[in-house]
Amino acid sequence: MLKNMEEMEKFTDREWEELASMLGGEKEDDPDLLKRFYDEDKFNTGYHWKELKQMNTEKEIDVEKAWSRLRSRLDENGLLTVNEQPHVRFNRSLFFKIAAVVIVLLGLGSAFLYFGAGNLLTGKTVVSTTGNQKNLQVTLPDGSNICLNRNTRLSYNKSFGRKERKVNLEGEAFFDVVPDPAMPFTVDAGNARVEVLGTSFNIITDNENLAVEVYVTSGKVKLSDDSGTQNLILDPGYVGTISNETTEKKINDNPNYLAWNTGKLVYDGQKLDVVFHDLKRVYDMDIIADDPEILDNMWTSPIDNQPQETIIRLICASFNLNFTKDGNVYHLSKK
Repeated sequence: MLKNMEEMEKFTDREWEELASMLGGEKEDDPDLLKRFYDEDKFNTGYHWKELKQMNTEKEIDVEKAWSRLRSRLDENGLLTVNEQPHVRFNRSLFFKIAAVVIVLLGLGSAFLYFGAGNLLTGKTVVSTTGNQKNLQVTLPDGSNICLNRNTRLSYNKSFGRKERKVNLEGEAFFDVVPDPAMPFTVDAGNARVEVLGTSFNIITDNENLAVEVYVTSGKVKLSDDSGTQNLILDPGYVGTISNETTEKKINDNPNYLAWNTGKLVYDGQKLDVVFHDLKRVYDMDIIADDPEILDNMWTSPIDNQPQETIIRLICASFNLNFTKDGNVYHLSKK
């Protein structure tokens, strides 16, 4: 690492900024500066950036957004220290900013790629969201689309689509799979396995009792446990659940099942207790009623992608309540 930092010092702060802008397509190339960079580029950054850029050019690349997400993830994992000399830390930031260009598939909505000390790409593509992220769109090499909820991790081998179509999922995601009768699409969901030919479905892997839950919106899905002894065939509209203790299949009667994806909640007279549970799942809102009687109030209005502050004020105005906010938690009380 020290050797790499010494190599970085061969460029000034301004030159690092210019390199980041050029690799991000924000500035015209400077042939002399790029040649110097490529001569010192032990990670083959330029090559990998061109390769990744060709994978998806439909969306604008947001280098700053990619860098912000990368730095946040590095901070969370303790990979950025606070005792560095200011000059070195600034250069490191610019170096990681260029690395963010390489993993800019986050900005393209395709993937978050982990890289090691020796190279930028590993044998697996890994997509991951945090508690503040949701609806991250991922397009697989076969054209299938996946939308990730918060705190979700998706991974697949670089060989995906050649001999098999297999992904691994932790968390929750909605799948829209391209049909291919010759090559079934499989999802390793921890304690269960999902197999399809071409369909749309939602998977949750972190339910209570380590249950895996699948809701099918189109096509047909086969849900089985690790041993293959328990199997469920799910048609559109059905929810299947498999755990170490139970196997269950039922019609979905929850109109807000996919609201985490759409952002729209609909009600025809549900108690606030139910509404607050949905708001936690869909909008990541923690709401506590200081008086339990508040939870018995009935809610009938739709909630459609509104800001948290707007939602809580609508609830308070409807039932003559006050609210206070402690950190990220809303407390409701009677006036």
